[in-house]
Amino acid sequence: MASMRDIKRRKGSIQSTQQITKAMKLVSTVKLQRAKQRAEQSKAYFNCMYETVTSMLAKCGNLNHPYLRAGQSGKKAVIVITSNRGLAGGYNSNVVKLVTKGDFKKDDVSVYAIGKKGKDALQRYGYHIMEENSDIIEEPSYVDAMAISRKLLALYATGEISEIYLAYTRFKNTVVHEPTLLKLLPVAASTDKGAAQDTDSKAMMNFEPEDEEALEMIIPKYVTSLIYGGLVEAVASENGARMQAMDSATSNAEEMIDHLSLMYNRARQGSITQELTEIIAGANAIS
Repeated sequence: MASMRDIKRRKGSIQSTQQITKAMKLVSTVKLQRAKQRAEQSKAYFNCMYETVTSMLAKCGNLNHPYLRAGQSGKKAVIVITSNRGLAGGYNSNVVKLVTKGDFKKDDVSVYAIGKKGKDALQRYGYHIMEENSDIIEEPSYVDAMAISRKLLALYATGEISEIYLAYTRFKNTVVHEPTLLKLLPVAASTDKGAAQDTDSKAMMNFEPEDEEALEMIIPKYVTSLIYGGLVEAVASENGARMQAMDSATSNAEEMIDHLSLMYNRARQGSITQELTEIIAGANAIS
């Protein structure tokens, strides 16, 4: 059995750790409120943009446009959104698994990392990190998403990459966060049954002045909007995951402190009993 000094030292260490986890939980809770508000405000636009563009393309017929067909290079660009810090449960590892456990061939993937944790993990797995933008995740803005979108669209237009994906964590609510892999380019027209019925019941989509000119304006905004939506939801998911992780850590620390307190009291009681036994034995020997 551990000595009273060892138990007291360990209990003090756990109490110090508990104070840290409790403080981190409070910080994450405050950050989550602001991030959650931004995510909820952008979610409607995010979903509407995705549904509108896919629905529109379902009614376009066969259009010959670079954004609607895959290139010939076979290279896939994957935007991986994680955090710069850990202590968030499985938040970062779940996003990394979307790439490592997916259908991607390692040699065909170019990773555009947003967040140090995802970059470091994929680098250890041997993936090629084309670019890292860790500062963006601290305070994401639409301008940041636009810069990434323009860069990737330029590479897509020249044929250096043939597909663009977004790996991020979708924010559903405070306790539910869903790792998601979303294909950005080439844009796939909606093929579900409801869309097909809607296409049959309505006239084909008409563009003014020309379809190519319209798509040149719409698709970049579509890609930028999805990247920005992914950034905002990822920040909310990160803070939600960290809040849950720190809450669990605080509860576990409380249980360990209670257990150590019980062990300390038992050890103290045993020490007192032993001292009393020695005193009584000594007194009997003298008499």
